[in-house]
Amino acid sequence: MTTVLITGGHSGIGLVAARDLARAGADLVLAGRSPERMRTVADELAADHGVMVSLLKLDTSSLASVREAAAEVGRWREAGAIAELDAVLCNAGGRHDGPIGYSTEGYELTFATNHLGNVLLVDLLRPHLSATARVIVTASGTHDPESVDGRLVGAAVEPDATVLAVVGKDGAEPLGAGKRYSTSKMCAVMYIYELDRRLRAEGSAVQSIAFDPGQVPETGFLRDMPRAVQRIATTSLFGWISKRIGGVVSDVAFSGGSLARLAIDPEFADRTGEYFQANDGVLSAVRSATLTYDRRRAAKLWDDSIALIEQAVPGAIAAAR
Repeated sequence: MTTVLITGGHSGIGLVAARDLARAGADLVLAGRSPERMRTVADELAADHGVMVSLLKLDTSSLASVREAAAEVGRWREAGAIAELDAVLCNAGGRHDGPIGYSTEGYELTFATNHLGNVLLVDLLRPHLSATARVIVTASGTHDPESVDGRLVGAAVEPDATVLAVVGKDGAEPLGAGKRYSTSKMCAVMYIYELDRRLRAEGSAVQSIAFDPGQVPETGFLRDMPRAVQRIATTSLFGWISKRIGGVVSDVAFSGGSLARLAIDPEFADRTGEYFQANDGVLSAVRSATLTYDRRRAAKLWDDSIALIEQAVPGAIAAAR
């Protein structure tokens, strides 16, 4: 029996992935901020496919919440309530438009949600992973400042964790919402590559994969944007224009299905340290932004991210050192 933990598995591409995983017979741990909202999905999946679905309260923007959620998984494992995890899908994320916000630990909200929370979550769940588990982080093509998507949303800046954590705070240089989002996704890709290098150095068979679902207007990604932008983005004309100018375009069904495939399909059993992209009905491994292959920057991002986490929740990090 396969067991998969997925964040944000009750809506958007995460919901499609959860349904596909359940259809394939996988037991699920649905992780999100509101177990009440996830209950309907859990009941549906259990009834339709006869799988076990556990609900885990988790807010990836809060390191304290991540720590408690991982501890809950540990308690479930000790009690035999769930099996070891064959995949961890860090799918939840956010783009926070408007005034800059900060997490409960005081870190810029987009960076905390899309990067720091995932770093801590994966680290704390490592003792509960199967020997050949897959760790997948949902990234974005916007991370590449040379791409059409990156230029449209806002070109990513230097992936310096110590700077990104305090953007706009105490006189620090402000950064637009698009750039904050793109840069957080660049950090996600670099984290996956660095995690893969460290796993290989340990002799681990755990896989580490970055996934770009493409532009999927049906999801909640645009919920903080002006209503006019939301309406335009969901039209067929917008999709046609995006394709013509080189944008990465997908839909919720294909991207969600692709995420599920990456998690359990034997076709990807030996794929690790790669960046996969769902684009116009095709799932393939492609090159990410040039800067993401800079090992010195990736190692610094890793070390600085660990330091920020330790500063906020002392003693939380174990395997990532």
